[in-house]
Amino acid sequence: MYSYLSIALGGAIGAVTRFWLSGLAEKYNSSDFPIGTLSVNIIGSFLIGVLFIVFADKVQIADQWRPVLMIGFLGAMTTFSTFSLDALLLFQQGNYNTALFYLLGSVLLCLLSTFAGMQFTRLLF
Repeated sequence: MYSYLSIALGGAIGAVTRFWLSGLAEKYNSSDFPIGTLSVNIIGSFLIGVLFIVFADKVQIADQWRPVLMIGFLGAMTTFSTFSLDALLLFQQGNYNTALFYLLGSVLLCLLSTFAGMQFTRLLF
């Protein structure tokens, strides 16, 4: 029961973080491009790369922190469902080039961000 509650707490904090970061990015966005969702997904991808290396190779941290941070916090902070909706709405609005750029850019940037987080963490430790 403890791990379910801790994951839920991590998820609540992650959801609030996503709301805040996405809102901050959108505050300065004057286009239809969903920069808020892209931003939180890139940041979350970087952080999951960092945490993967930290938990797998570098630091002996209690086992309960991995699901709290990776499943709870980052699972709620990043969002594939919002990414999917944003892309679909861009297609439905006839913004085909923007939608394709968003789809490909999101996947590539998030993969690169995860890799960068892993490499960055390996260099630190």
